[in-house]
Amino acid sequence: MTGKPAVSLAAVPGRRKATLEIAQRLEQEGFAGLYCPSFGDGLGLCEAIALQTREIPFGTTIVNIYARHPRDYAQTAALIHELSGGRFRFGLGVSHGPTLERLNVKAGTPLEDMRRFVTALRDGASQAGALPPIVLATLRGKLVRAELDPAAKRQDPSFFIGNMIPTCIDTDRAAAAAVNRRTLTGYVKLPNYQNYWMEAGFEEEMQAIRKALASGEEERVPGLMSERWLSQVTLYGSAKEVRDGIEAWQAAGVKTLIVVPSSARGNQMAALQELIDLYR
Repeated sequence: MTGKPAVSLAAVPGRRKATLEIAQRLEQEGFAGLYCPSFGDGLGLCEAIALQTREIPFGTTIVNIYARHPRDYAQTAALIHELSGGRFRFGLGVSHGPTLERLNVKAGTPLEDMRRFVTALRDGASQAGALPPIVLATLRGKLVRAELDPAAKRQDPSFFIGNMIPTCIDTDRAAAAAVNRRTLTGYVKLPNYQNYWMEAGFEEEMQAIRKALASGEEERVPGLMSERWLSQVTLYGSAKEVRDGIEAWQAAGVKTLIVVPSSARGNQMAALQELIDLYR
């Protein structure tokens, strides 16, 4: 059996102290890392994790590069890097349309925007202090190729290659699949994710979803998220099926697999306990 995966950990309002306690437990249980989405202030949660854990690697997945000035981000990232003793990875991304609309932000070209941001972030280190390793969130081929070329990077053991994958562990495979469909329903409605999955070989599913949305038949979307698609972009089913799936992703070269646990029988805390139980 390969090593345990990393875990996505969100700072859910009302459960933030409990989230730190589960972070400590996941460290004790030997999971490979903790990675915090923007929901609930993932960067703030990372600062707390830096102080409440001792050895486990952790990071953001992602912070939105348009939400704050890069020099301001540099201050916070350098602080967490120092407090954590170098365990922190700063995950960056360009987010997506609805979030940028809420921020009243008009994005440019993702690749060029990211290059400018990282340059300004590194410039900010002159006052902020040493920065943590920077991890870029990529979906489409152009940005992936920009980061994975030359091919030697893929062979470098220090080069971070990760993937977040929704996961539901349940002996009722259909119930677990339904959970993952709910998790991803919002994502398949977004054009940038649709384009990504079409590029990955799921054009039939994404075109059907686009057609349903265009005709106002939003309720049809979950049924258009095929088993073929779902089984390749999420993990679900019995403990053995999920463990086998984790090992397959790791064997494919994903050095840091980040499971995003959900439960068919409870909330995030129940899902995290099910994940811990997966390896007992």
